[in-house]
Amino acid sequence: MALYVHKYGGTSVGSVERIEAVADKLKAFRAQGHDLVVVVSAMSGETNRLIGLAQQINERPTPREMDVLVSTGEQVTIALLCMALDRRGLAARSYTGSQVRITTDSTHGKARIQQIDTERMRTDLDAGRIVVVAGFQGADEDGNITTLGRGGSDTTGVALAAALQADECQIYTDVDGVYTTDPRVVDSARRLDRITFEEMLEMASLGSKVLQIRSVEFAGKYNVPLRVLSSFTDGPGTLITTEDDDSVEKPVISGIAFNRDEAKLTIQGVPDTPGVASRILGPISAASIEVDMILQNIAEEQKTDFTFSVHRNDFDQAQSILQQVMAELGARSVVGDNRIAKVSIVGVGMRSHAGVASKMFDALAQEGINIQMISTSEIKVSIVVAEKYLELAVRALHSAFELDVADVVSES
Repeated sequence: MALYVHKYGGTSVGSVERIEAVADKLKAFRAQGHDLVVVVSAMSGETNRLIGLAQQINERPTPREMDVLVSTGEQVTIALLCMALDRRGLAARSYTGSQVRITTDSTHGKARIQQIDTERMRTDLDAGRIVVVAGFQGADEDGNITTLGRGGSDTTGVALAAALQADECQIYTDVDGVYTTDPRVVDSARRLDRITFEEMLEMASLGSKVLQIRSVEFAGKYNVPLRVLSSFTDGPGTLITTEDDDSVEKPVISGIAFNRDEAKLTIQGVPDTPGVASRILGPISAASIEVDMILQNIAEEQKTDFTFSVHRNDFDQAQSILQQVMAELGARSVVGDNRIAKVSIVGVGMRSHAGVASKMFDALAQEGINIQMISTSEIKVSIVVAEKYLELAVRALHSAFELDVADVVSES
């Protein structure tokens, strides 16, 4: 007998029929003798509906009341799922985040988990019950309802698995695992049997939408085996776990992530003096604009061109700020481009293989794709290209690093 934490997303519980299907899946799991803690999201579209209602009343509702409102979506789901389990003869008990005592800080809308009291859950498990917990929520020390941010149910699932020392946390969603890249862009993309926490964290931060970044961070920190599976089709899914001793034998590249929502800005002719980067990025940071990639080139006459990328939604505001900075620094001009995309190759195999970047650049050159910016880490190389070349770049790299299904089959 093992203890599993299951998490089901909004699409998995998006209707009464789908909730019934989840109940059937849990019944089959329980028949194998396993203990189960189940975390569920609100039914698909429900959180957006609640936000829409709030905005009809007040365009700027207080964060505390918004958390009270949006947390009700999961409360509906946990009750319905327990009713479905009860009809199947399975003892189950539902809990909101505050009832199960998931204690968070007081940052409404993006709270962080501080502590989880497992006593009630363990009592229920010992009594043979399935424990059903509302994801995405908790309560601060004063009892105020808090939420963990969009996608926070993943974090709830992993946090409960860590607190309970579960054998595995299984995330059920509308895809059957983590793929080498988006199958909608590359037909021959294949499902990975296994990927490391490091690789998944990079993939998630670089554009892969399979898992919330914070949940992967949590799983890696507490070494919680994490598996991504489909709610709608059977299969082994993808196991996300620690790097094993055989990692040097793994493929150099595990996957390719990309993000279309990129923009870049360049302030030209900046004096090449100490502290200039801080004077440029300080006002950007003060406006709560996140900067991604940074490039600085020394030009003539002790002048420098300073380029950085931001989310496309922040492009106009960042450009306006730079216009002010330009005048203060005596820079020549500000230019921008909000039609770029970031493409990244990720793999722990990079640690033990040379020439990965050059192979990447050569594959892009053969397709006539110009690289505008480059960023690297120990297990990642990211580049910025014109948005129109995004899908061509992904397909070229997927083939160059032999990630296609056909390549794997031929090797075996």
